[in-house]
Amino acid sequence: MRSHLLNGLTAEHYRRSVTEGVERVAAKLAATDRPFTGVTVDALAPRVDAVDLDRPLGDTAAVLDELEDLYLRDAVYFHHPRYLAHLNCPVVIPAVLGEAVLSAVNSSLDTWDQSAGGTLIERRLVDWTAARIGLGPNADGVFTSGGTQSNLQALLLAREEAKSDDLGRLRIFASEAGHFSVRKSAKLLGLGPEAVVTVPTGHDKRMQTVALARELERCAEDGLVPMAVVATAGTTDFGSIDPLPEIAGLCAQYGVWMHVDAAYGCGLLASLKHRDRIDGIERADSVTVDYHKSFFQPVSSSAVLVRDAATLRHATYHAEYLNPRRMVAERIPNQVDKSLQTTRRFDALKLWLTLRTMGADGIGQLFDEVCELARQGWRLLAADPRYDVVVEPSLSTLVFRYVPAAVTDPAETDRANLYARKALFASGDAVVAGTKVGGRQYLKFTLLNPETTTADIAAVLDLIAGHAEQYLGESLDRAS
Repeated sequence: MRSHLLNGLTAEHYRRSVTEGVERVAAKLAATDRPFTGVTVDALAPRVDAVDLDRPLGDTAAVLDELEDLYLRDAVYFHHPRYLAHLNCPVVIPAVLGEAVLSAVNSSLDTWDQSAGGTLIERRLVDWTAARIGLGPNADGVFTSGGTQSNLQALLLAREEAKSDDLGRLRIFASEAGHFSVRKSAKLLGLGPEAVVTVPTGHDKRMQTVALARELERCAEDGLVPMAVVATAGTTDFGSIDPLPEIAGLCAQYGVWMHVDAAYGCGLLASLKHRDRIDGIERADSVTVDYHKSFFQPVSSSAVLVRDAATLRHATYHAEYLNPRRMVAERIPNQVDKSLQTTRRFDALKLWLTLRTMGADGIGQLFDEVCELARQGWRLLAADPRYDVVVEPSLSTLVFRYVPAAVTDPAETDRANLYARKALFASGDAVVAGTKVGGRQYLKFTLLNPETTTADIAAVLDLIAGHAEQYLGESLDRAS
């Protein structure tokens, strides 16, 4: 069994095995003509359940053959131009190379004696990102598993900086279009369900600062403690960007921690055309960025950045076997001092190789392309009488609803849109997302693939309309 351990003696075996795997994936990518096969749970689950994990196949080729049947054939392929659903981006090749390198070397980014150069590379990328945001000379941060963890850590720091002995008095303010992880984080931080105050949005799905000011004033009048305001730079459903300068002003006025969830909108940090859309982000106390959303990186690759490095002490614990206190005096850089995680992958390497190969402008150009694609898609939807589109895009998301001319019952229209989404997914021809707006069922394009064209968008709109019309026709037949 030692022949399977990666070391100097098995380097050739490693090269052959990985090459064979890469060739399989490359062939699959080249042959994929739609984003999904349409396989059902009932069809796929028995094949997976039938595998006897106590009887290994022993041969890489046989294992890859089995993997083709269980995974590769039916995977949802985000690189396909008609994958238009969630915040999943196609990935750039330098980042995939980084994934291969970091998996093989397997550094753990918790302590210097496990990562050395990896520690310094991650720190350099944190500094680079903080500088792009404009957080100032005392900024710092750490890579995380994703936006949910980044938001959790930011709110942990905000809770500690609030310096309240009564957790029941703490309040977090977030827009109604903000990410669910804010409420999840509040629960994990020991706060009650009333701790998160929902601030309404306007027709543009941006936080209403007048309403925020009113809620902050009410908080003060009630003797409560405003712990944090969570502004969003790129909401999941709409891609909307809250008015950051105005929110920063209110946070300064009331002495509240300002956190910006820029998990989606962080691509604007590299944009050649639209960086001004997140002006005001430089005034935040903490910022979430997800490189695996708009920097075209493989999952996972995220970070939380803070204006004041000293606030990261709230996540610091010392263990004698790992990062004893004496290491601080010896100026040994241990990233575990800043992180909620201990063992942690060297995910920063993917972004490093991307920047060193393509440059920030290369990333920004790709993100600008999908933002422009969304603008063109919005024009198509606005001109199409079959659809109602919610809001003009700030980033690359379109939320819309099929509206049949002959149907006046909103509930029936809801069912038609739900059916169309499910039928489209089952066909495998395209993948779109769904959400609710005002209690009604809507569909959603999240455009993160520069290879997607307006022709793809138009074709998918025709497919959606066709499925919806089929449902409505069958519904009328059933009713009669």
